[in-house]
This record gives sequence, structure tokens and C-alpha cells, in this order.
Amino acid sequence: MSEFDEKTRVTAVVPAPSVHRRGSDCLVVIYTKDQSLLGKRFVLEQSPIRVGRGGDNHIILEGDSVSRRHAHWERRGEAWWIVDDGSTNGTYVNDELIARQHCLQNGDRIKIGGIIFKYLSGEDVESQYHEEIYRMTIIDGLVQIYNKRFLFEALEREITRARRHARDLTVVMFDIDFFKRINDRFGHLAGDYVLKELAKVVQSRVRRDEIFARYGGEEFSLVLPETSLQGAWTLCESIRERVAQYRFVFQGEHIPVTISMGIAILQDSDRMAPDVIARADEKLYEAKRTGRNKVCVLGPHPRRSLPT
Repeated sequence: MSEFDEKTRVTAVVPAPSVHRRGSDCLVVIYTKDQSLLGKRFVLEQSPIRVGRGGDNHIILEGDSVSRRHAHWERRGEAWWIVDDGSTNGTYVNDELIARQHCLQNGDRIKIGGIIFKYLSGEDVESQYHEEIYRMTIIDGLVQIYNKRFLFEALEREITRARRHARDLTVVMFDIDFFKRINDRFGHLAGDYVLKELAKVVQSRVRRDEIFARYGGEEFSLVLPETSLQGAWTLCESIRERVAQYRFVFQGEHIPVTISMGIAILQDSDRMAPDVIARADEKLYEAKRTGRNKVCVLGPHPRRSLPT
């Protein structure tokens, strides 16, 4: 081989390692009465990040239940912690009052006053954020059940299906008796607690094919496919009794809670979802006018040969 001959060297081609870029951890407002704040994202870029009513906080929240310096988020290594700064009404994570501090996990819900943040972290935080924004369009941020928008969309589909197959479809409207008194006597945080606990109690009695949604304020709705008035009344009586017997205890105080319920079945005259909801709502208000903590239906009382 001459000195001009070239030598061939075989080199294994190793693909460049893929670089996983971690997005910035963030907080998303998933529940608030201030609609301009709903869905807002706060990127966790510095530590600490303080929250409260005072103007010197990084995140300023309005409301009597928020302290001037309520809490702060701080980074420790790779983890973010929420630390309560001696607030009057406390800081909650996933509905539990924290003693002083809590290490956050992806998806944790942090409640400060009447506002709920959701903590998002991980490799694909941008995708999680957009998924959460979509979820907010169908899920109520406080009680974590379907919202009014989803209720109407789902009920329209069920009406079409019920008519196509000539099957019953029953709608229930109910709300909490004297809810304003609960807020006035025990405070709005206690009112929020009652709404969340009530949703849990009712959810435990709802089947997979039934729709349970928050209609607004303290009013809720159930859509019961293939259910007669008799069947709906039996379910509602069971729920009403369970709520009345349930011990709602907030910060050591027992809060008596009852509900009133109205039931209507789909009729030929019902053109759209609001029609059957309106008739169920009429029976709800009849229940409230005639004593509360009761179930009213269209037609004869179920114990007296209610038509099925």
C-alpha cells in the first residue's frame, strides 16, 4: 500500500440524544367568581412567589377570606412547596387544610379564599395546560362535576336518543335549602365546603350512564336515561334522606343541610333541553314553597300509583 493510498475507517453513526425540554411549572386558576381571572396561568419562574390581598404580593387576590399575606410558593430542589403564612382562613390542598406546608404533586388543587389554582408540572406542561383549559369548559372547578354547559349538550343528545328508541328520560333539579343562611352564619368557605361535600354524596348514588351537573350557585341537576317517574322518585328520596342524615362538619362546626328536589319526565311537547329543565325547576320550587326537604314530581304522588 503506497503512502498515497487512503485508509477507510468505519465509524458507527450514533444519533444525537434527544433533548427533552421541560416546560415551566405553572398554576392555572380553575375556579373563581372573577371571570377575568378564570383560566389565567401564573408561571413559576422565581422563588418565593407570594399570594394575598396586599399590594406587595406577586399574585394579588381580592376577597375577605384572603389574608394580606396569605401564603407563598417556594422551590426546594426540583419540587415546589406551598407554605401558609399564618393566614386567618388557611390554605387547602385537594380539599384538605394544610398545617403549615405541603409538597405539591402534578394536578394538585390549591384553594386560597374563594379561588382554586391547579398546579401543573412535568415534561409536557403546555399540553397539560390546554387540556386543563378544555376541561374547564365542561367541569365545574369547585365541585368537580359537570357544569351547565355540558348538561345542556348532553341532555340534547339524550332527548334525541330517548325519542329515537321510545324510552323514558327523566330530569331532576334540586338545590340546598336556606343556602344563604349557611353562608351568612358559617361563612363562604363553609358554603363552598357544603357544595363540595353534597356533590360527593350525590355522586356516590349516580350510575355511569346518568349525568350529574352543577346548574349554578347551589342548584344541581340529574339526567336519568331510561328512568320512569317512579324510578326517579325512588332515587331522589334516597338522595334526599342521605343528605339530611349526612354530617357536614366544617372546622369543627356541624352544618345542618337538606335539599329540595323537582322531577319532570320528557314529554312530546318538550322541544329542547330548556323545556324539560323548566318543568323540573317548577316542581323544585313547589317543593320549596310547600315545606322544603322534599321531592315533588309532575303527576300523582309515587306512593299513590304514579304512572310509569
